[in-house]
Amino acid sequence: MHESHLVFNMSSFTFTRLESCLEQPMDSSIHEVINYTPSLLPAKNYDADTTEPVSCGLQTLDELLSWKRSEANPFNVAVVPLAPREPPLASCPRRTLVSHDMMGGYLDDRFVQGTSAEAPYAFYHWQSIDIFNYFTHNMVTIPPAVWTNAAHKHGVVVIGTFITEWKDGATACEAFLKEEESYRAVADKLVQISHYYSFDGWLINIENTLSEVAVKNTPLFLRYLTDQMHERVSGSLVLWYDSVTENGQLNWQNELNQSNRIFFDACDGFFTNYNWTEQNLEWMSDYSGVQGRKADIYVGVDVFARGKVVGGMFETNKALEIIRKHDFSTAIFAPGWVYETHDDKTEFRKNQDRFWALLSDYLYIHRPVLPLPFISSSCQGFGKAVYWRGKHEKNMSWFNLTAQEIQPMYYHKELEGQGWLRSRGCPEDAWNGGCSLLLEGLIPVSHTSPVCAKIFSIHVPLPSKTLVSFICKPSAGITVSLELKTTDASLGIQEVKREFLTFLLIIYLVSDGGDQFSQLFGNLDPNGWTVKCLQLESCGCALKDICVSIQRNGEPQDTPFSCRMGEIMLQDVASLQVPPELVKGLCIYDIVWLRGAGTLPESTSPCLHLNATLRWDYQINLVRYFRVYWRQLRGPDPRIPPGQLLLVGRAYSNLFRVTELAVPDPPGLLELVVEPVIMKGFPVPESHWGRRSLSYTDFTQRSTSGNCIR
Repeated sequence: MHESHLVFNMSSFTFTRLESCLEQPMDSSIHEVINYTPSLLPAKNYDADTTEPVSCGLQTLDELLSWKRSEANPFNVAVVPLAPREPPLASCPRRTLVSHDMMGGYLDDRFVQGTSAEAPYAFYHWQSIDIFNYFTHNMVTIPPAVWTNAAHKHGVVVIGTFITEWKDGATACEAFLKEEESYRAVADKLVQISHYYSFDGWLINIENTLSEVAVKNTPLFLRYLTDQMHERVSGSLVLWYDSVTENGQLNWQNELNQSNRIFFDACDGFFTNYNWTEQNLEWMSDYSGVQGRKADIYVGVDVFARGKVVGGMFETNKALEIIRKHDFSTAIFAPGWVYETHDDKTEFRKNQDRFWALLSDYLYIHRPVLPLPFISSSCQGFGKAVYWRGKHEKNMSWFNLTAQEIQPMYYHKELEGQGWLRSRGCPEDAWNGGCSLLLEGLIPVSHTSPVCAKIFSIHVPLPSKTLVSFICKPSAGITVSLELKTTDASLGIQEVKREFLTFLLIIYLVSDGGDQFSQLFGNLDPNGWTVKCLQLESCGCALKDICVSIQRNGEPQDTPFSCRMGEIMLQDVASLQVPPELVKGLCIYDIVWLRGAGTLPESTSPCLHLNATLRWDYQINLVRYFRVYWRQLRGPDPRIPPGQLLLVGRAYSNLFRVTELAVPDPPGLLELVVEPVIMKGFPVPESHWGRRSLSYTDFTQRSTSGNCIR
């Protein structure tokens, strides 16, 4: 993970060898002769100081037109496919788009493998939105893979931004909109970029005047881009921002009308400017150009409330109320306001939950369609520590949205008799990842029935036998159980007209689960966590909702409670017996050696640091992540036994960049190891891990008096 500051000063001398995995015979040691020459890694794809992989956009038209797959950044390719959803996006009558514009973009989220940011911005209300747009003022904004991965898990479409502005933008537009060949070349590159990086489309934002020729070709460019995106990227979208009119003038209309309809008719949707009034919406409701496509009109809302706008800030709900009244979709611009404008970043979760709760009456929940195994620890992709099975794996602040798991529902609701219930993410304790879901509230004396907290809204087809397990920490005086709501799997959720079949699972603590259970969950009472499971038998059902039922024990009285939900898992019992796969083809390449001042205060000797890319073969859909380790195999003294495996980090794809790894001085021999952490929860035998050794010598024979390895 990237540190917010360097702990040593790097030498300007490095060595790299760019090579293919195919050049490395399997089951052989890689040998390196350390030389100190400038790195050959492309600076735009790797951090200059650490060689960490980073996301970035494209600045100019020439940079876009010269883009090649062979020179693209493989680390920024999203590895999570877009999940299907119920209801499908195309059938939603009112949609919600979020346009993420944060302080110029590419901040903490640019680090593909995560960073050690103390107080990052993250988004986790995915079930309430349909489209996520990553917005910057780069000409071509490529969404960081961490955002695409998180959104895709929840069935949310991700689109980048193509923007031209001011004098330079006008010059670029005149160049690429001058003729069919030139605008098709730009469109083809945008399609190739979206396809390569696995995101789902584009917001086209032309904010400069256009000549007569350029404006005439703009709808043709939009239609060609839209058709090509639909052909190459399933479920893709191309949207147009309300800026230029059909005469080429930069004249924001704040509505769809005859002067900008030509652009709307050529693509998938229209994102209006923010200075509309209710009269604009009333007019659009009757406008012939809108009929049959109201869902494709995204009425813009600037959360910063710049200009003469309705609502904004913590009154954004006022704008949504009017927009939904007229049955339009909405585009919420810069909801990061809850983070940017509040000095106390420790209050971020509180402010974000408040903001989205105010909008909840005007948002529409969708359900991602997910296969088994379903597993979620409610990790939001950041935290104060990294947890694994209730224990600290790393004590450090971290941020990586790819690590975000399927998110629960966050809300606050009142109960009869002055009771209440709230769900929120809490980083103070977790089972896995960076936080847990904390349910807390008050069961009033008059409330005799259990309190039901809906925590997941999903669509998961169930097999004949399903292992259901959950891990929690309830407070004293309550009993906690799960309630699973299902429906007939052969029917779409929207078509079911009967009451949903409900299974109330009186979950019991397993005491005789044997080795299989202990492998899944470890100790039955680790650090106060309670592990419970049950085998559910069903036929032709699909899981719709996961709820937690909280019952007071003892005599009726006002009962405050809390229950920390650590993890929920559903697995096909039949699949549990299938043996895990082997990690195959582990190779090491793009090696860079660095020298820096010692990390120990009393040491003045330079330390040797290894930076290298690892690649291997494994089915990504089978794993939660991979653990990457290293160990010293031997030093100059052959009597020294191999060292212990030391954790380097977590990988969320078959690609990982080892950075700033302090290693012994040459000659040396070390091993890099990849362990798959599979969705089933069982530990994979070490015989199935990936391993590769690396030996190295140094012709310069540097002499050092200290050892940088601790």
